[in-house]
Amino acid sequence: MAAPPHIPGDDARPVPGPIAILPEQVSLFVDAVESAGGQVAGLSTDTRGVIWLDPQGAEEFGEILTENPQLSWIQLPYAGVDAFADILKSSARPTLTVTSAKGAFAQPVAEHALMLTLALLRRLPLRLRATSWGDGTLGTSLYGLHIVIVGAGGIALELIRLLQPFGVSVTIVRRGSTPVEGASATVSTDRLDAVLPGADVLILAAALTDDTRGLIGEQQFGQMKNSSVVVNIGRGGLVVTDALVDALQTGAIAGAGIDVTDPEPLPDGHPLWSAPNVIITPHSADTPDMTRPLLARRVANNTRAFLGEGGFDGVVDPVVGY
Repeated sequence: MAAPPHIPGDDARPVPGPIAILPEQVSLFVDAVESAGGQVAGLSTDTRGVIWLDPQGAEEFGEILTENPQLSWIQLPYAGVDAFADILKSSARPTLTVTSAKGAFAQPVAEHALMLTLALLRRLPLRLRATSWGDGTLGTSLYGLHIVIVGAGGIALELIRLLQPFGVSVTIVRRGSTPVEGASATVSTDRLDAVLPGADVLILAAALTDDTRGLIGEQQFGQMKNSSVVVNIGRGGLVVTDALVDALQTGAIAGAGIDVTDPEPLPDGHPLWSAPNVIITPHSADTPDMTRPLLARRVANNTRAFLGEGGFDGVVDPVVGY
């Protein structure tokens, strides 16, 4: 179900050459490049590829991209590239292929989303805070529910696979309406509000772009059942935070599991920390121990493509932002 590798046309094929690993060389990724037949070297006018490992270093990355027009392939470290979106858009050119980790971390992130979903339906936030026996009649089974997933990338596809044993129906909401394998229905984003009233679980697994920022706000929460739960393992900016707080406090939804927040990190004392029936994890759906070997595998695969063997995985469209 993974996206097929992308093979650039002859006029856009990257020019092979030395690959720099920045901002500093890490042995795991040096080994990945060299195992695929690539040459690792310091940044110079001979460099043709860059493996960029700092998810926060957008300014330095931008300078390197501007000062090195000879670069023909860039590998970024995360699935989301919103931190680099403006730079990529302004630097886009046919001879530069940009790849990210999108799809590479699908398994651990989908696993985390499933964990949050089950925990919320079983009211674990309430039980973990309890100091007395309480009401034992609360809790919902995942079996047979209607799941709405916003996004159609690797995480969504892996979620569909993980959810199959529960006999759920899955509606995918995506930029277009091309059917997604394994989903009961696929609709375009402009129909999001139409499918929300039937959602028992809303899972956000989309990229953050100008079009998706604030996608879920007061209007959307107001359309959902008060028994539904929301899980966000995409980006914090997909949700209007104040609206989420209000929805939790007023009981407009039954709970939320969020691995990403806006702002992030979520400040101490923020109302979300004390909101009822919420689980907050610190952007830990894919920890470094989980992702480093997966990113190394992506680097090796794309190094082979850079050298002319097969296609690239995780190609980024600088215009749409993912």
